[in-house]
Amino acid sequence: MAIVVESLPLPGPSPLTSRHLAVHRFGRGAARPKVWLQAALHADELPGALVLHHLAARLAEIDGAGGIPGEIVVVPFANPIGLAQHVGGRLLGRYALDGAGNFNRGFVELRDKLADADAVGAGLGADAAANVTAVRAALAKLLDAEPPAEEAEVLKWTLQRMACDADIVLDLHCDDQAAMHLYCGPRQVEAFAPLAARLGAVALLTAEDSGDAPFDEALTRPWWRLAERFPAAALPVDACLGCTVELRGGVDIDDDMAARDAEAILDWLRDRGAVAGAARAAPAPRCAPTPLDGVDAVRAAAAGLWIPRVPPGARVAAGEVVGEIVDPTRPPGGARAALAAAVDGVLFARMSPGLVKPGDRVAKIAGASAIPGRRGKLLGD
Repeated sequence: MAIVVESLPLPGPSPLTSRHLAVHRFGRGAARPKVWLQAALHADELPGALVLHHLAARLAEIDGAGGIPGEIVVVPFANPIGLAQHVGGRLLGRYALDGAGNFNRGFVELRDKLADADAVGAGLGADAAANVTAVRAALAKLLDAEPPAEEAEVLKWTLQRMACDADIVLDLHCDDQAAMHLYCGPRQVEAFAPLAARLGAVALLTAEDSGDAPFDEALTRPWWRLAERFPAAALPVDACLGCTVELRGGVDIDDDMAARDAEAILDWLRDRGAVAGAARAAPAPRCAPTPLDGVDAVRAAAAGLWIPRVPPGARVAAGEVVGEIVDPTRPPGGARAALAAAVDGVLFARMSPGLVKPGDRVAKIAGASAIPGRRGKLLGD
């Protein structure tokens, strides 16, 4: 099969300026299952782009042998706006510098609109395949009814519109300093636990609603709301499988490691029937699923230098010191403040050593149970 590479134009921010998305398609257009793989939506989180580089090469080989029964869409750099945001020699790709906010928040929220669409609910019945087809068409129609104009919103809308009918969605990110971890909805843990095991994840974090509308949840949550609204209808829980994969830390850009990650994802896609061939046996999981509202967000209590004491991936006990805040301007003997874990769990991510201000989140620990009062925007800003 021929590989299709598309260049999708986006609105330019000024005269004589243009941007576009590069989209690679493998397999057969409009065939099932449709898989959507994207990286660098936070444009300064680059390990995923290298993973997709390796994965695309493998998909090209497999596609040449007719081994992709459906369609696999690869977007290696999902955010050309953020890629252009170099300030003082640093790439700042998490937030739009024009004030449009976090590039992975605020996707079009379709849960209530889909559930309230009378035509959709009235047409749902016992035929699961017919229901899935109808819901996908309704999602596309809702998005088409409200195309945005502002640059960052057009980017988000374009990604969401192209992926809204996908069977499988993987959004590849990374944290600052981190061990491998994943985010998914609790209804889809069974599907994503093998992926977490293949990637060697130390945490699989689950939430029905993280408190905002990141890319993967904007695609999956409308299906869950519809199932709640019409419990008698046949709506498969895996009609749209969506997951965020956090590929360790921002500096973990390593060719061999990226190639291994690509092979792990490829084997998982074989398990899901999206790629032909037998997958290698998955290893034993390194973690059990834990709730996102069970994450202890360790925060700086004062300004100073953050000095971490525990590496990403390490298990910690409640009360254990995970780092210190050092204020060199204070007198000797009183210049350090210890920060301790509030829960037993795995420290899966931390802020790089450096200057912090009061309230900065310097470490994240995956606890086994929900923390009372932990609600709101569970992913942070």
